[in-house]
Amino acid sequence: MGSRARATDDNGTGGPERAADRLVADRRVRAVAYAGSYGTEFAWTGSLPTLVAFERGVTEPQTDTRAGVTTERFPFEKLEAWRDWEAARTEAPLALLATSRVVYDPTGHYGRIQRTLWNLSESQRAAHRAELLNQAAGQLQLAREAHTGAGHGVQEQLLALADARGVALNLLYPALLTWLHLWPEFEIRLPHAWRASAGLRFPKAVYRLEALYGFGGEDEARRVLLATRGLGLVEQERRARAAFQAGYYDGAVRYLRDEAARTHRADLSGWLHLTPARRDKLGTLLGVTRAPLGPAALNLAQELLEAVREGE
Repeated sequence: MGSRARATDDNGTGGPERAADRLVADRRVRAVAYAGSYGTEFAWTGSLPTLVAFERGVTEPQTDTRAGVTTERFPFEKLEAWRDWEAARTEAPLALLATSRVVYDPTGHYGRIQRTLWNLSESQRAAHRAELLNQAAGQLQLAREAHTGAGHGVQEQLLALADARGVALNLLYPALLTWLHLWPEFEIRLPHAWRASAGLRFPKAVYRLEALYGFGGEDEARRVLLATRGLGLVEQERRARAAFQAGYYDGAVRYLRDEAARTHRADLSGWLHLTPARRDKLGTLLGVTRAPLGPAALNLAQELLEAVREGE
């Protein structure tokens, strides 16, 4: 997918409709769509207005947020290239494209991409699932080599947990949904979404996915929110608090666990050099007393992989 440029402004009240109109009026823009739950029957107080645009002059995927509206920009050339499944599956943001709502598509290419994604054959979905599972297996093996074995301590146990969660969320959950021909919803309320879409059909997989995060309902969400203070997670805390107030307690926890691991990986690597207070806060954010660590986390991710492979 290439690198992503991020510029974050305050989440103001700029209208997504006006932003979409401006994009449509721009001659460089050749397709526009709405993404996410904002503006749909599934919208909630934390839904973020998000647009997808294919634009001439853009050389790599970019993300920018202005006046509360996030725009995901992609090179115009990809609008044609991603009509081909073999090209799309290796580099396109499949879930984003599949679930977005097109508002401007004069070439018809965006619609063609979506029809391709929603009409994959069973064999194509099986091959895609196998590819995701192979990637997951490779990443878990690398994590084992890097974070387990003689001489490894607390920091490696934490890094193993972070890596196990990353594999589960970014590869194994999407692979699980291929059984249902669904695409992931990567929103802050994600645990509730995977329970609704896959929990009854695949109880073993969803159980293991949840065990990696150590959810604990309202009480755990409150503890995790308090632990963000002083760690530079101001925007993340604000989004998680919106989820908390809406009742998405586990969604707030999932989001902050992953964001803490992403933004503070250097702290995890240098765990022994942190102050006790900082270790306590990061430990709460990561859920070290609730989730498996080190080899146990990687083993649980491996069990998740097998459950996904078997469709259980």
